[in-house]
Amino acid sequence: MRFVLALGVVSMLADVVYEGARAVTGPYLATFGASAALVGFITGFGEAVALVFRLFTGRISDRTHRHWALSIVGYAITVVAVPVLALSTALWQAAGLVIAERFGKAVRTPARDTMLAQASADTGRGTAFAIHEALDQSGALLGPLLVAGMIAVSGYELGFAVLAVPGALALLTLAWLRCAVPKPAAYEHPHEDDARGAAGAAPTRLPGRFWLYTAFTSVSMAGFATFGVLSYHLQVRHVLSAGLIPVTYSAAMGAAALAALASGHVYDRIGLRGLVIALPLSAAVPFLSFSAHPAWVWIGALVWGAAMGIHESTLRAAVADLVPAPRRGSGYGVFTAAYGLAWLAGSTIIGVLYDRSITAVIVFTLATQLAALALFVPLAVQRPWTPVAG
Repeated sequence: MRFVLALGVVSMLADVVYEGARAVTGPYLATFGASAALVGFITGFGEAVALVFRLFTGRISDRTHRHWALSIVGYAITVVAVPVLALSTALWQAAGLVIAERFGKAVRTPARDTMLAQASADTGRGTAFAIHEALDQSGALLGPLLVAGMIAVSGYELGFAVLAVPGALALLTLAWLRCAVPKPAAYEHPHEDDARGAAGAAPTRLPGRFWLYTAFTSVSMAGFATFGVLSYHLQVRHVLSAGLIPVTYSAAMGAAALAALASGHVYDRIGLRGLVIALPLSAAVPFLSFSAHPAWVWIGALVWGAAMGIHESTLRAAVADLVPAPRRGSGYGVFTAAYGLAWLAGSTIIGVLYDRSITAVIVFTLATQLAALALFVPLAVQRPWTPVAG
């Protein structure tokens, strides 16, 4: 648990950096003349890079077992790219740095999640991933507030530049943890899958139930707008002032932290069936977040954050229980690649539909969540979901 907490502190500091930036990505790109469709594409492409490239970094993690090296390199890319946004003078530069930050996440996440899964052998995976996500989202809550304050003082440039400080602290903490725990695999108890893997007979295929689970999550995410599109709406429709937009993101991240803790507890108690709540939460987002009334927008931010907290914590934890340990990095890579492609396509479609009609966005979102529900039903009824400790 101490390892889980320490790794959570690293993620918290890193989240101050990149979530602080993501809170204002839409409005910042709009200052360079980007349209809603282009903001949707850039932010969606960034999320796709963060998720699709894990297909490759996950395999590298499995084959090389260089979990620490991949984690450190990935965090370093992120904490350098974000402060450099302060120097952007053109849309292509800002867009490139937004995507570079997401690439850093692709490099580190499969390796980091593998170490986190190893450390959750006795704590319960839902609980460990939920605690990690709650700490992670604490940084996501603080980062936007820091950026909002700096923007109020001196504009976007200072807002991005100040994020170099928590970035440096994240790398220092990670280096200390690497020295303290060089082999997190020692936390995990040997299993049959591990023994077969050690004997050279590791499973070569991912289970069918894993593929169905991946399809369900991907379809749901196709109808989930990125915050870049939501914040773009707030900026161009003048629903909130520029300084308040990152505060709504901060509120969303607070909701994400609480939802992660609650859903992790539910997962460890009753399994996947309790996570169906993510679907109605996602369906409610466009009704609230694309409103012209500030009160509904604030509620929408909380709902968006709660859905995001479930997706980024407990739905990740389930992958570790669906995939044999020797293929865990690859499983995370495949899962997040499909998830990322779906989010890229969906966020681009939502951006295009937004330029035409908010009603069209609502219809598209409802359709995707109903389709995801159809995929979820066989997952829930095939057999009891039994999370595997360790």
